[in-house]
Amino acid sequence: MSRRPTNLVRVARLLVVVVHRTDPPARLGQWLRDAGVELDERHLSAGDELPDGVDGFDGMVVLGGPQSALDDDRTSPELAGVRELLAQALAADFPTLAICLGAQLLAQVGGGRVRKGIDGPEVGALLVAKRDAADADPVFGPLPLSPDVLQFHHDEISELPTGATLLASSPMYANQAFRVGRHVYGLQFHIETTPEVIHEWAERDVAGVAASPWDRETICRLSDEAHPHIEAAWAPFAARFADLVRARAATPAA
Repeated sequence: MSRRPTNLVRVARLLVVVVHRTDPPARLGQWLRDAGVELDERHLSAGDELPDGVDGFDGMVVLGGPQSALDDDRTSPELAGVRELLAQALAADFPTLAICLGAQLLAQVGGGRVRKGIDGPEVGALLVAKRDAADADPVFGPLPLSPDVLQFHHDEISELPTGATLLASSPMYANQAFRVGRHVYGLQFHIETTPEVIHEWAERDVAGVAASPWDRETICRLSDEAHPHIEAAWAPFAARFADLVRARAATPAA
C-alpha cells in the first residue's frame, strides 16, 4: 500500500549570540520560542564557539555586554567573530536583530560610527519615539508611537550604517533603532531584560548610575514598573521578527 508524501515544515533556527553572561536572551528568548523559533544560544563568556557563518540558520540575534564597540581585538577578542557574522548578515540581508552593543557593532561593520556618548551614559527606564519611516516597516510599524524601553549604554551610534533607515530616536541620542536592507535591525536600547538583570546592571555600572538623574534604588524601581509595558509592546515585535525568520526557513534553497 502506497503512502502519501508528507510535507514536513522545517523548524526555523535562530542563532543567538550571547556576548556576555550579564545580558542573556531572557524574556526575548521566550517570546521567540513562543513564536515557533528554535534557539541555538552561543554564550561567549562560557567559552562557546561561534559558527564560521550563518549557513544552517534562518536568523540571528546579537545581544549586549559591558564590552565597548570601540575595543580592539586585543582588548575584546571575542568581538572579532561577532563582527564577522554581522558583516555576513548585512551582505546577505539575513534576518538579524542586534541589541545595544550588538547594534553598535552592526553600525560599525556597515560603515557607520560609534563614539563615547557626548552627553554621557543613557540609563534607566525611558521612552523612544518612532520616526515616520517606522510606520511602513512590517516589524516596527505596529509599535506604539513612544514605546517603553530600557537604556544602559555609555557609547553612542553617532552615524548610521550606509543606507540605513532610522526607525526610532530619543531626546538624548538620535540613533536608537534602524534597519539596513529589508531584514537587518539594530536597537540601541534593551527589550530583552528581566527586572533581575537590570538590578545587576545597576549594581555593576556605578558610573552609569551616577550619571543618571536617579539613584540605584530608583532606577531599579522604575525599571520594575516598566517591564510589563515593555512586554506589551515588544513581545508582539519579537513575534513579527520571528515571522521574518520563519519565512526564510520556508524559502526553498537556491
